[in-house]
Formats: sequence, C-alpha cells, structure tokens
Amino acid sequence: MAPTAASNRAEVRGTRLAYETSGSGPQLIWGHGLSMNRVSDAALGALDWSRIPVSVVRYDARGHGESESTPDLDGYSWEELGRDQLALADTLGIGEYIAGGASMGCGTALHAAVLAPDRVQSLVLVIPPTGWESRATQAEQWEVSAALVEREGVEALIAARAAIEPPDPFRGDEDRRQRQAAASRAWDPRRLAHVLRGATRANLPDRDAVAGITIPALILAWTGDPVHPESTARELAGLLRHSELHVASTAAEVGSWTDRVAEFVTRGR
Repeated sequence: MAPTAASNRAEVRGTRLAYETSGSGPQLIWGHGLSMNRVSDAALGALDWSRIPVSVVRYDARGHGESESTPDLDGYSWEELGRDQLALADTLGIGEYIAGGASMGCGTALHAAVLAPDRVQSLVLVIPPTGWESRATQAEQWEVSAALVEREGVEALIAARAAIEPPDPFRGDEDRRQRQAAASRAWDPRRLAHVLRGATRANLPDRDAVAGITIPALILAWTGDPVHPESTARELAGLLRHSELHVASTAAEVGSWTDRVAEFVTRGR
C-alpha cells in the first residue's frame, strides 16, 4: 500500500532507529503496531500512503524491524516510545507535525501529544488498543505470548493466533492471515519475546491527560477485535474534544480510510 524507500538510520536517545521518508506536504510521523515494522505495516495496513498528500516519516520503533533493541523493558512503554518519536523529529529537523499510528503507534502518538502539545498539530489514531483498566488483562496475554515464543518458538504463536477470529472486516481473508504469519516468521524468537514482554509496560495516557489534548484528532476503528476494542475508540472520542470517529465493520468501510485521512490532513490548508 506504500512504496518502500531505502532506510536511513538516526541516533535517538541512545538507540539507532531505522526510518524512511516519502511524499510532500504536511509533515506526518507514523508509528506501526506491536510486532510489526514499517514494511509489514505498509503491506498489512489500511492506508495507501501514495494517495495521502503528506510528507511522511515511517520508522521502526525500538526493538522492531531494522531498529536496535534495548534491554530495559520499561523502554517499550508507549510513553517512552512517544519520547523516541519526539527525539526522532528533533534529529530530522521537524518542528510541528501530525502524529499518527496504528495500535502501539496510536498509543505512541497520544503520549507524544501529551508530552509536547506545542509540537503535535493533530492526531491520526488508527485501531486504538486496549487501555486503562482493560490494559492489565491484555498485558497478561502479552506475557503469555512472550513465554510461548521462548518455550516453543514463533510457529507456536502463529498457530495460537490462527485459532482467533480476525476483526470483522477481514473475516475469511486467508491471504491476509498468511501475510501476517509471514511477518511473524521474519522475527528472531528472542527479540520477539522481548518486545512482547515490553508491551506489558504500555498503557495510554491518563484520561485527564487525554482530555487536555485540544488538537484535532481522527479516530479510525474496526469491530470484532478484542485487542483493539471499539470501546477504547469511543472513549477516546469522548475525551478528545475535537475528534471525529469512524468505525468499520466491512472491508469496504476500511477501504474508505485512506480518503478520510487524506481529507483530514489537508483540512484547512
């Protein structure tokens, strides 16, 4: 869904992150989801970047893809990943920008907006993950997944995920399931277990902090996914005073997301 340019490296808070830039227009920094990277995110994601008029920076979060891992599990909290994003923007000479991301990248963008309200102009929040009180249960699942990978390898995790129904828009999409499995097989098992365990440290910003965000936000969610529940998206929409929410239950509805993002990021230009 997006052309992949040659990757670059940036020293960010003691960690070398891989990134690439493309397009022109407003500056947008995009974060992928847990156990993904910028390549698998482009292949499996719901957005066609070639149709969105932005100058986009897509990067591999610490521990993912071509970026370096770090030993401290607390470094994988979404707040710390938000600090990474802001530091990457500094390194690239980007002042104000649109912060966007899917799942883990959504949490990263929210923390960046809380940490630096003068830097983040607007938010594109795609499939918001579990948060707040519901995060504890999901953290337990990430710990179970990490232990499974350590004990039995990546194939065991792929098999466990195959037993779970996909989100509603992708029911019966066997090709997508196979591409997800291929993305998982690209991981070193020890490295994958480490980032899964690091995700147990992650949560969204406190509700009061989210309610203090005054910039525009576009929230895109889908149904039938307990890891990215519709309830989180709806609560975020209630907390973010200048937000708009779109919930998809079909592949066709997800297919409209690129146009929605394109219109949102160019609004007011």
